[in-house]
Amino acid sequence: MNKPITLADVARRAGTSTAVVSYVINDGPRPVAAATRERVLAAAAELGYRPNRIARALRSRTTGVVGLILADALNPYFGALAEHVERALTEHDRLMLIGNAGYSAERQRHLVERFLAAQVDALVIVSADAADDVARHAARAGVPAVYLHNGPAADSAPLVAADNEHAVREAVAHLRAHGHHDPAFLAGPHDTGPVGLRRRTWQDGAAPGAVPLRSAYSRADADALTRRLIAAGAMPRALITATDEQAVGVLSGACAAGLAVPDDLAVISLDGTSDSAHTAPALTVTRQPLAAMAGQAVALLFDRAAPAPASRATLLARRSCGCDRR
Repeated sequence: MNKPITLADVARRAGTSTAVVSYVINDGPRPVAAATRERVLAAAAELGYRPNRIARALRSRTTGVVGLILADALNPYFGALAEHVERALTEHDRLMLIGNAGYSAERQRHLVERFLAAQVDALVIVSADAADDVARHAARAGVPAVYLHNGPAADSAPLVAADNEHAVREAVAHLRAHGHHDPAFLAGPHDTGPVGLRRRTWQDGAAPGAVPLRSAYSRADADALTRRLIAAGAMPRALITATDEQAVGVLSGACAAGLAVPDDLAVISLDGTSDSAHTAPALTVTRQPLAAMAGQAVALLFDRAAPAPASRATLLARRSCGCDRR
């Protein structure tokens, strides 16, 4: 087995001291002349040197690692959030570890404890249970944390939320412009977190006594619900779905039951993941500002006073609502 390349090896190749190599690799604490820096970096590249993250952590008492806990890693919306969080962390020279809570509050608490035991520098939590303030454990350990998309209203960590209310109003207004004055709403199984806020915003502008439809946040459950409603003659003419996963299930169920979208059923979804452009027909969505949300969450880990960007969900009109019938 080949011996790992060390700072001393790089120093010999670059014709300098190990201290200078260390200053270059670690960006300090002392400045290095540009020509010397280039020579050191060239030597490191030639030798295939990789910094020892564990040794660096022991010296600096930081690991350079940030933990990301996802409510459901299989959901494309959360996967897209994770991608943007990783990009933002890379700009801060941090490595990201992902834990999947699978919509389990118990699993979420377990992941927080495991990440803290691994001595991560910070936590980003896309909460699986907004009623459980798991960030308080990080606060007691002196580890900064931030909630992203979903989380409790608590002092333990700030929350960077999606643009829920504006997104719903945009979807309702767009369907009304198509002549659907009372679009229905497909909510989740419970009125919690962002979906609960989306449902309440819809209800504020709905006809008196309007009741939301409900399904789990899965394609299969929304598909089954759609087939049952069509079979019972109870399928609404226009529908806003709380999530893209539910919307895909609605399209699948409608197709299986012979209901044409958008001629018999107009659909708008409120997440706006990239998958939504590739359904049949393509979904009209209110696309959430995921990159801005992730960037703000990461910024808050390093500066609690970081200003929030002015960003809103944007409506992308496609065929599922009746637009673009080509």
